[in-house]
Amino acid sequence: MDKIGKALKKISEKEKKELKGILKNIKLGNISGFDVKKLKGHDNVYRIRKGVLKIIFLNKDDDIKILVIERRSDNTYNL
Repeated sequence: MDKIGKALKKISEKEKKELKGILKNIKLGNISGFDVKKLKGHDNVYRIRKGVLKIIFLNKDDDIKILVIERRSDNTYNL
C-alpha cells in the first residue's frame, strides 16, 4: 500500500470529509481560503495545513499531484 493509502486509514471520518473538500478545492485551483505555503528548496511544491492534517502537493503547469497526506509531526516535510 502506498504512503497516502496508509495515511487515509489512520484518519477519522470527520477528517476524511474535510480532506475530501480540501482536495476538491485544490483540483479546482481554489486554494485562497487555506493556509498554503510554498516549501523551501522545492520548485512548485506547496503545503496546505488544516488542523492537524497536512497535504503536500506539486502544482506544475496546472497538473496537480498529491505527494503526502498526513498528520502534522516532526517528520512531515521529509520528502
